[in-house]
Amino acid sequence: MEKRMKALLAFYQSLTEQPLAPSEAACHREKLLTKIQFMQHERLVHLIVTVLFALLTVLTLFTNLFLLQPLLLVLFVLLLILLIPYIRHYYILENGVQKLYEYYDKLEALSEKEP
Repeated sequence: MEKRMKALLAFYQSLTEQPLAPSEAACHREKLLTKIQFMQHERLVHLIVTVLFALLTVLTLFTNLFLLQPLLLVLFVLLLILLIPYIRHYYILENGVQKLYEYYDKLEALSEKEP
């Protein structure tokens, strides 16, 4: 997903830097809106997964503090190791979608210009 987001951002950055006809900008804007919707769905799914992993990690930590079980400490470390890539992935998705919003606004402004 990270490669796809980077490719998408690179494409729309180069697209918004070149002169476009209003009709062409409107066509690209509609395609971008569909891609934004897909990325928003992906972002929501990863937010739910990340929050669940964070809750499990904190719950495991607190349970380990009360029960003092070595296996719970191992589980906590494993969950923490998994949580870090989830946070990084969600961070990339969130920032990528925010950047796509900016490109959408630029394409919208280009599509409203008079020829």
